[in-house]
Amino acid sequence: MKYDENGLIPAIVQHSNTGEVLMLGYMTAAAVAATIATQQVTFYSRSRQQLWVKGETSGNTLALQQIRLDCDGDALLVLAIPAGPTCHTGSASCFAWNVDGSENAERVPALTMLGRLSDLVVSRKEQMPEGSYTTKLFSGGVDRIGKKIGEEAAEMIIAAKNNSTPELMWETADFFYHALVLLANQGVSLNMIMAELAGRHKDA
Repeated sequence: MKYDENGLIPAIVQHSNTGEVLMLGYMTAAAVAATIATQQVTFYSRSRQQLWVKGETSGNTLALQQIRLDCDGDALLVLAIPAGPTCHTGSASCFAWNVDGSENAERVPALTMLGRLSDLVVSRKEQMPEGSYTTKLFSGGVDRIGKKIGEEAAEMIIAAKNNSTPELMWETADFFYHALVLLANQGVSLNMIMAELAGRHKDA
């Protein structure tokens, strides 16, 4: 790794599950070593001139999944899973503002929505809050969830035959949601499905 004259290397943090860029920080060799040793993303504070663990006071930590080095060896890509919002403002990402200073609540890339929905579904399974439709599905088990998936799949086909884009969008969203509920019910993560798709892509 190529550190600058101050012994620093920039580190871009990306959500390991969704691909969303969360923040930019700086690391020293000691910070990189601490991150690997503790599996908690650790930076070097240029203002305080000391190491700091992300979320050590707020609880909004970053659980390390992987570190990658760029082709020039002078920047890091840190893949992590956040516990809560990453930005000190309460935003999920530190990159939530337009260049004119206005806030932009849109999450990027758009497919982060699938990961966020999956995380929400999994949390519903863990907490089973009363009054939640997702809780009712989990309570009904595979039979109830599977029935809904069958219904949504049929409605997707009908929407396509009707040549109705809005209808197809609506029914496909319903299908995705219920599929995620089934996966969570069976203990299958979205990452496992992505890995299966990646393996098929290599063989295509």
